[in-house]
Amino acid sequence: MNDQIKAYFVSDIHLGSVNEPNFILFHQWLQNLKATHLFLMGDIFDLWIGEHEYFKDKYKLIIDELIRLAKEGTKIHYFEGNHDLYLKSYWQNELGFKVHEQAEYFQLGKWVIRAEHGDQVDPEDRGYIFLRWFLRTRFMRFIAKNLPQSLVVKIGEKASESSRHYTSEVKSITTEKTREKLHIHAEKAYKEKAFDWLIYGHVHVKDEYYIQVGDKKVGAFNLGTWLKEPLVFCLEDSGGYLSKVSGLGTTTST
Repeated sequence: MNDQIKAYFVSDIHLGSVNEPNFILFHQWLQNLKATHLFLMGDIFDLWIGEHEYFKDKYKLIIDELIRLAKEGTKIHYFEGNHDLYLKSYWQNELGFKVHEQAEYFQLGKWVIRAEHGDQVDPEDRGYIFLRWFLRTRFMRFIAKNLPQSLVVKIGEKASESSRHYTSEVKSITTEKTREKLHIHAEKAYKEKAFDWLIYGHVHVKDEYYIQVGDKKVGAFNLGTWLKEPLVFCLEDSGGYLSKVSGLGTTTST
């Protein structure tokens, strides 16, 4: 790899069966990827809990490609979402990828990036905020680690369905209202700590928003969901842009 930045951000793929079109497309995309950095922004899988063998076996094709990329020099970061939880024991401690549970800042070349899953965008959504906190308590981590694998999968699938139903209710407040909340969050986050780009997902609404700061624009991009459109955000030394992933994992600017 040279010193030029080529970072990719992807979110909310909700991978399930290996036969699903998006599974095949994402796998092909990884096979063709040339990147300095790869940011998995949460809800990559429709369900992943802890380090159970069930998930490792089910998603082995994806894991193998990520391991290959890391060996080739790609720095991989994984942000927990609301469908993929308790990732550190396997994804960080065993595979060596950096796992994040909260928003983080990165210096990539000349750019300062704020990256987050996006599930803390609306502080007024107290029900989800409580659920998010509860799922990350020591008690729930203990339960997820020590329950029989088959039971963890069964409970996790039910919880995944409930989470999808709950978040779809929130997301259905209209796209316009969702975007308004995204923009408020972006401006508030910038006031807390300056950045050049904010990248997030969760709400399943593709959005490009710019904050005018003096003579420059600060970009806030929501990646939407692959359930609607397979998008990634690409950041290079010259700037950032959304790309659509198409056949054989190729990308085209949107």
